Amino acid sequence: MAMKPKREQTAFVREVVLPAGPDRKPVMDARRMLFPLRLGRSRIHGWGLFAVESIPRGRRVIEYTGERIGGREAERRSVRPSVYLFRVGPSRFVDGVRGGSGAECINHSCDPNMTAAITSGRIWLKSLRMIAAGEELTYDYRLSTGVMMPCRCGAANCSRYLSSIR
Repeated sequence: MAMKPKREQTAFVREVVLPAGPDRKPVMDARRMLFPLRLGRSRIHGWGLFAVESIPRGRRVIEYTGERIGGREAERRSVRPSVYLFRVGPSRFVDGVRGGSGAECINHSCDPNMTAAITSGRIWLKSLRMIAAGEELTYDYRLSTGVMMPCRCGAANCSRYLSSIR
C-alpha cells in the first residue's frame, strides 16, 4: 500500500495562521514597556500580562506594536485561531502577531484597569487606576465586529460579550 505524500503547507498557513496558533508563546519587547511586566497564564484566556510592581494611575504602561495592515488583509487574517488585530482607523489595523511587543496578550475585561490611546499613530495602553503588583493587565476591547463573542472576564459588571454595545 502506497503512502500518501505529505502536503506542503501553503504560505498563508505557514506565515499567517500558525504564528497566531494556541501554542504560540508571545515575545516580550522590553523596549516598548515603561514598567516591568511579566508574561503568564491568564485566568481569563490563554496568555496574559501581569504587573511586576505597582503602576500609578494615568501612566503609559506598554505600546501595542505590530505589522500595519489594511482592512482586506485584516479580514484575511481574522480566520486565525487567535486574533491579535487592533483597529487604528476605518480600514487600518496593527497585527500584534508580527512585531508585537507583548501587549497583544493583554486580555479584555468589562472592568478594565487600562485603556487604549492612539497618539501620533502609536497605540499606548495607559493605566486607569493604580494597578497592584501581580495584577493582570486588562482593557475593554469594545469590539464592533457584529459577532457576539463571549466574555470570560468574570467582572461583577460583566456584559457577557466582547462588544462595544452595552
